[in-house]
Amino acid sequence: MNQMELSVPYDNGYEPEDYMLQEDEWDRDLLLDPAWEKQQRKTFTAWCNSHLRKAGTQIENIEDDFRNGLKLMLLLEVISGERLPKPDRGKMRFHKIANVNKALDFITSKGVKLVSIGAEEIVDGNVKMTLGMIWTIILRFAIQDISVEETSAKEGLLLWCQRKTAPYRNVNVQNFHVSWKDGLAFCALIHRHRPELIDFQNLKDDPLGNLNLAFDIAEKHLDIPKMLDAEDILSTPKPDERAIMTYVSCFYHAFAGAEQAETAANRICKILGVNQENEKLMEDYERLASELLEWIRRTIPWLENRAAEKTMIEMQRKLEDFRDYRRMHKPPKVQEKCQLEISFNTLQTKLRISNRPAFMPSEGKMVSDITSAWQGLDQAEKGYEEWLLTEIRRLERLDHLAEKFRQKATNHETWASGKEEILSRKDYESASLMEVRALLRKHEAFESDLSAHQDRVEQIAAIAQELNELDYHDVASVNQRCQSICDLWDQLGTLTQKRREALERTEKLLETVEQLFLEYAKRSAPFNNWMEGAMEDLQDMFIVHTIEEVQTLIAAHEQFKSTLPEADAERQAILGIQQEVLKISHSYGIHGDLTNPYRTITTEEIAIKWDKVKKLVPQRDSALQEELARQHGNERLRRQFAAQANLIGPWIQTRMEEIGRCSMAMEGTLEDQMTQLKQYEHVIVSYKQNIDKLEGDHQLIQESLIFDNKHTNYTMEHIRVGWELLLTTIARTINEIETQILTRDAKGISQEQMNEFRSSFNHFDRRLHKARVEERDKLRPDEFKACLISLGHLGNDKQGEVEFARIMMLVDPNTSGVVSFQSFIDFMTRETADTDTAEQVIGSFRILAADKPYILADELRRELPPDQAEYCISRMPPYSGPGALPGALDYTAFSTALYGESDL
Repeated sequence: MNQMELSVPYDNGYEPEDYMLQEDEWDRDLLLDPAWEKQQRKTFTAWCNSHLRKAGTQIENIEDDFRNGLKLMLLLEVISGERLPKPDRGKMRFHKIANVNKALDFITSKGVKLVSIGAEEIVDGNVKMTLGMIWTIILRFAIQDISVEETSAKEGLLLWCQRKTAPYRNVNVQNFHVSWKDGLAFCALIHRHRPELIDFQNLKDDPLGNLNLAFDIAEKHLDIPKMLDAEDILSTPKPDERAIMTYVSCFYHAFAGAEQAETAANRICKILGVNQENEKLMEDYERLASELLEWIRRTIPWLENRAAEKTMIEMQRKLEDFRDYRRMHKPPKVQEKCQLEISFNTLQTKLRISNRPAFMPSEGKMVSDITSAWQGLDQAEKGYEEWLLTEIRRLERLDHLAEKFRQKATNHETWASGKEEILSRKDYESASLMEVRALLRKHEAFESDLSAHQDRVEQIAAIAQELNELDYHDVASVNQRCQSICDLWDQLGTLTQKRREALERTEKLLETVEQLFLEYAKRSAPFNNWMEGAMEDLQDMFIVHTIEEVQTLIAAHEQFKSTLPEADAERQAILGIQQEVLKISHSYGIHGDLTNPYRTITTEEIAIKWDKVKKLVPQRDSALQEELARQHGNERLRRQFAAQANLIGPWIQTRMEEIGRCSMAMEGTLEDQMTQLKQYEHVIVSYKQNIDKLEGDHQLIQESLIFDNKHTNYTMEHIRVGWELLLTTIARTINEIETQILTRDAKGISQEQMNEFRSSFNHFDRRLHKARVEERDKLRPDEFKACLISLGHLGNDKQGEVEFARIMMLVDPNTSGVVSFQSFIDFMTRETADTDTAEQVIGSFRILAADKPYILADELRRELPPDQAEYCISRMPPYSGPGALPGALDYTAFSTALYGESDL
């Protein structure tokens, strides 16, 4: 306060309006409360003597010893440290009045307006006026300068007492009268600052004893004279407030040095706390970066391993492992990578705000290194799933071909079984003419059958060749079996040729042959081969992937069914030959053996095989219809996936655009933008169930071996990449707004300034509405320069060019060629904002060290919390300057190292 307007304040009230009471009111209060006069006499006398003893004198009677003005002037000189005018040494009344006036004039010169206090009343020994004057002096020189959190002197002193006694549960300071009657408040003040002087925990409920204990300790150890009697305080319901305030102010001034040290210690603790927190964040970053890079290092070789497995089951297991990787293993790592970038940005922001050097991770653990490693992971992952599906299709094709090979080989081996033995017989040597002719015709029938089987052998060889080309896992057994069939085929061909030659030689001797049986054999053998081929075709497996392919098979089957009447006519004709034989036999009375020696298949066998063909036709119909239904189901899966993907893809793009617009917005506060972004984040998180459902549909499609989808341009990989980018973008944008809020609050930037910065930045970001999301919020150097000129931070002259080069080194230290909005904000705030500096920390340590250029470990442990004291001791270098004691520590080098100004 610059001016105090005080009357004689003996009304026992303490608000400014109470100091203006009239003289008759003071007299009435004094008569009503004589105990307060007694308390003030003792307190004010002790207070005056605590200062006068510095000049080698004291007073005994407060209203008598100040009457001549000499000791009053001396008191003012001692407490102000200034010289008053030379006093008059005469003993006449006017000399005394002159001296008192000199004292009152000095008080007035200090900004105190005295009301109703005159020199005559003091000279005449007016107790009320004298006590009022002393109270005015106490207020001005002992209490006025006490201020805590910009409060008034009285409120500041009360707030100081409340804070110091807050840890003591049985102490509750609310005023300067009854709150002090039990003596615990006085004891708490002493214990808080000098705990070794008093055993507070063992104090009893003894107000008289507690008061006397506090007063005695204050007088003996704190140089505070005893200003009150415990009995006087306890004898009145409400002790005198001015007496208590005067006494308490002495405690305040006695502990002022400790307060200064405490303030310095608090500043150091705060700064060290920031440093420790930043170090913890750095350690966390290094650990998380190492773990993520190690995971990427282990995963990439697995994804790059394109060694195909031998069986379908093993390849499907690989596909399931990859699905687990996409569903369970990679998504948490995406979050870790995003959180790592956010933590790195937050740490750098905190370091800039606290005026610390930027954090440089270990070699190979920069955000750019992690991004590069992640790109390597994505590159390794790219095409892996497609390769797996291609391999599964190849193995499926191989299994189909292998089964087809086994069926055809088994049929052929069954047919060829025993043929070598038959062809090697020499039964024609002892046969009759008819028998030889029969053997010749039978051989001709066999040659026809052999010729019919040529295509089957070629098919078997072709399938084996294809299995070799497709690298079938059991190709060795296939080749061995195929070779055996071919060798036997060659052997049969040789034997057939030899037997024909032998029969033809014998044929000249034999003339009769039963042509009718031969015709039967010739027609029945191809028909039998046709039926066997038809049965093979009707039982042949098929692999299709579209409705059209199934319909093609159905059409082919219908074409086959249309040939059945013609085949049935051939069957009837073959059976008719046998009927003709019987007819001739009956007609001409032939009673010999009517067994056809040339036939390879009987009429009964033909009937059995024909019945089997007729049964297989409807079975084939049913199988094709089932496959058609399955393909329709696949088509539904395709459409179901496409319907969702065609909604999710644009939804993700729309959210990306909304986030971009929100981050550019200037309407409202940063908190409004944060609220909007949090709402977007909630919507995005809630939308995750749609992605999961789409993943489920995608898995059904893969399990159904569906490899294409013409109904959408979106693949599951597109959706996954878009979704991961959306999650990363919303998290990064929220972090950017949090960083701006942190910067704004720490640097004292108003919302209007932040909007102005954003408006200027957006105005010069010419690519704002046409660039991709990741390219927004960046200015080229020419745009940034124009922005600075528009804000008045840069001149458009040669000197401005030099200054701009300096600024670009600050905002773009990596010479990336662009300036981000966060770098722009950091620069604008760094130009004007106040931050703690190394000099401030050095000054705080100097206070704790009592102005020494070094500090001792014991001093740090006494003034700082244990963990922060040990933090300083372990990092402070030894002090090597002049006059250093053993164990002296260099706090100056330590402080500059905190701000990156030294190499510690």
